[in-house]
Amino acid sequence: MLSEISIHNFAIIEHLEVSFEDGLTVLTGETGAGKSIIIDAVQLLAGGRGSQEFIRHGAKKAELEGMFTIEDEQHPVFQKLSEFGIEYEDGSIILRRDLNSNGKTTCRVNGKLVTIASLREIGSQLIDIHGQHDNQELMHERGHIHLLDQFAGQRLATAHDNYLEVYNQFIKLKRKLETANENEQQIAQRIDLYSFQLNEIDAAELVIGEEEELEEEKMKLQHFNRLFERLNTAYESISGDQHALDWVGSAMSDLEDAASIDKELAEHAEAVSTSFYTLQDTAHEMKNIIDRMEFDPMRLSAVEDRLALLTSLKRKYGASIEDILIYREKIADGLDQLVNRDERIAQEQEKFNQIMKDLEVEANELSIIRQEAATRLEEAIMQQLKELHMEKSKFNVSITRKAANTYDGNGFDEVSFLISTNVGEPLKPLVKIASGGELSRIMLALKTIFSKHQGITSIIFDEVDTGVSGRVAQSIADKIAMVATHSQVLCISHLPQVAAMADHHLLIKKGVKDDRTMTAVSEIFDLERTKELSRMLSGAEITSLTLQHAEELLTMADERKSSFR
Repeated sequence: MLSEISIHNFAIIEHLEVSFEDGLTVLTGETGAGKSIIIDAVQLLAGGRGSQEFIRHGAKKAELEGMFTIEDEQHPVFQKLSEFGIEYEDGSIILRRDLNSNGKTTCRVNGKLVTIASLREIGSQLIDIHGQHDNQELMHERGHIHLLDQFAGQRLATAHDNYLEVYNQFIKLKRKLETANENEQQIAQRIDLYSFQLNEIDAAELVIGEEEELEEEKMKLQHFNRLFERLNTAYESISGDQHALDWVGSAMSDLEDAASIDKELAEHAEAVSTSFYTLQDTAHEMKNIIDRMEFDPMRLSAVEDRLALLTSLKRKYGASIEDILIYREKIADGLDQLVNRDERIAQEQEKFNQIMKDLEVEANELSIIRQEAATRLEEAIMQQLKELHMEKSKFNVSITRKAANTYDGNGFDEVSFLISTNVGEPLKPLVKIASGGELSRIMLALKTIFSKHQGITSIIFDEVDTGVSGRVAQSIADKIAMVATHSQVLCISHLPQVAAMADHHLLIKKGVKDDRTMTAVSEIFDLERTKELSRMLSGAEITSLTLQHAEELLTMADERKSSFR
């Protein structure tokens, strides 16, 4: 539920913090006091359309923040938060939205920046706002099938899961067949391309690691003269007359003789001896390398050509020889599928035909369950309409089938809610209902049925009782209170019958402070609540009779609430 909302510099509100409780909370007050402004703030928190006009005059930005507490760990909003990578704990969700004077909007959920679209998706799981002329979810025909499915319950949910398992296979096979049935010319071109690329890669006879070896060989060939000269000079320095070996050999002999006298010199003598023989072996190896060295300009050209080929292949097929070979396996598989596509298509088509039969069976099961649920829903809605004094109305759940072999994620059914509010008038879609009073009652009838199935945390009714009075007003009050048994309900109302049914009554007042209009909210009890209902009953003047009538209304409301709670 919506636990608290904080509003700063929004319209005529400078600063306002309001806490809400579970059940039915009614907001009343004089016209223009700011009741709808509070609902506007909640609507913006849920991702509604914002405007600079909402910013209080003289302020740089408007700040809105609302905290929701969700006790149901399986509530769909948590899955939505996970999809957006938003952390949450203890079932608390904080929505924040800032409207800046430069036209920019900043949105956050649990402190994380999100787009308005993301805020709207999350908000739709938490708040359901109904105004007399709003385009509500119940008025959107595309959502009627989901409402019917929710009403149908677990049996349809299980059947829908079974259907989706087959439907996903159907979509996968359908896409494969559509890909396989591409234009023959395009297929021939792809076969030629794959064949050319495969031949080019295979002709290169690539070996993993050869590029590094070729680069090393190229370096040696390009600097052959320098390498040869350095080796010769090093060899002469070690093996030439009166050079390294002669001097080290002389030192070795002297130390060996000295060590025969002083045993402590034996270690040094051994070290020099080891160095002498190591240098001798190294000089021998160097001599062999020098003798074998022979510059081959043809080999340098071959190495450069090979490296150029590898560079060309990498430019076309991958960043490394490993990548090129991986690409080679990919196009080899693609070529095999294209060359043998007729056989593959025949096999896939056979599978597809069987899936189509299975899909028809599962979709038909869905449709049967929906037809049964539609009958029950029609009876339930008609009962609600009767209780709202629209007993002459007719409500129908229209279930029609899509074109042959046409399926979507819900099967082959199309669902639309139709109604006729007057005797002799044909059934029409809900959106065709013209009367505001009728539309309000129809919406409440639907909402009374669906609120227990939709899982919405907070439902807001913004003056949906406009245009009704008398026994109809009392019926609307009953329905709003019944909806509040399944969800938190916030309701702006001018009807005393609705206000009397409230579990919590908030009074909105407008005043002037420092030559600026201010809005204040306070919860009222007992006598203050009786006086407010009296004002709603009589208008400006409160009399002992209207106070008595208000007390009677509150007593009757308690009795009515106890009868269905």
